[in-house]
Amino acid sequence: MLVDSPPPPTAAPEAAPRRRAAAHAVGLLAATGVLLLVVAASIAVGAKQIPLDQVWHGLFHYTGNSTDVVVRDVRVPRTLLGVLAGTALGLAGTVMQALTRNPLADPGLFGINAGASAAVVSGISFLGVTSLTGYVWFAFLGAAVVSVVVYALGGSRGATPVRLALAGTAVTAALNGYVYSVQLMDSAALDRMRFWTVGSLASADSTVVTQVAPFVAVGVVVALALARPLNAMALGDDQARALGTRLTTTRVLALGSVTLLCGAATAACGPIVFVGLMVPHVVRSFTGSDLRWVLPYAAILSPVLLLGSDIVGRVVVRPSELQAGIVTALIGGPLFIHLVRRRRMAQL
Repeated sequence: MLVDSPPPPTAAPEAAPRRRAAAHAVGLLAATGVLLLVVAASIAVGAKQIPLDQVWHGLFHYTGNSTDVVVRDVRVPRTLLGVLAGTALGLAGTVMQALTRNPLADPGLFGINAGASAAVVSGISFLGVTSLTGYVWFAFLGAAVVSVVVYALGGSRGATPVRLALAGTAVTAALNGYVYSVQLMDSAALDRMRFWTVGSLASADSTVVTQVAPFVAVGVVVALALARPLNAMALGDDQARALGTRLTTTRVLALGSVTLLCGAATAACGPIVFVGLMVPHVVRSFTGSDLRWVLPYAAILSPVLLLGSDIVGRVVVRPSELQAGIVTALIGGPLFIHLVRRRRMAQL
């Protein structure tokens, strides 16, 4: 009598998540490699053509000649600032989208960039602020105030993605009008602000990088630490409470991290839009919605986008430069229209 043999053992249920985690980890290493390549390209490529051997000499055998100065004192700080600002904007956008459960959320679209810009313009025009340290604190104040105002106008606890987007659009329009008015009335402020307002890495130096880095570092740590509670909030407030998430604390910390990240990046580079909108969507297309992976990927790929845009701006109109904020806007505008027109986005 034949007895049926038992079916072969199936893989443990935990095997698939482990494989996905391993794939994501490998992908994260690959993304880091891409970032390093873009960093190297940002140092090697610019409006002024410098042979690679002279770039190497400027990095490791600095003698103070004009080429070494361009490489060490101009391109390296510019590249480091691009990494810091890109990471800050990408994480800020990711946290905003998770906090509001709105896939179209972005610090620029929600008025936070405009608030930081308005505060910086006010400090320059009315108080004579000229140092980056002053810019940072004014930018923080403006970003914090506007984030609270938009959240209140959007309905506070009853806020919906549509209400928040409309409130952010209205506040952004009003603040942009204020910024332009101040610049028209104050020609000195206009002269100091005309490159800052379009978003640029061109004014970077070692002092700027040193002053901005601590604020970005704190914002990055807070944002990454919020991955689990924000994952829980994605299930709804009731489910999040049942899982032990402190909703008010999470919201306050999330807004604080966005304020730190966006305020520092805006103070140093000016308002650069769409970085925080584009990168999270690209990341979620291959990682899913788990913020434990989305946040690290966004922190790495966002500076790739910003530095890549800066490199393009330096090359396409040589010997002049096209500001990085203009390039990201040219890329991000069509993408935003595409996202809005997608049916599943419109139904959120």
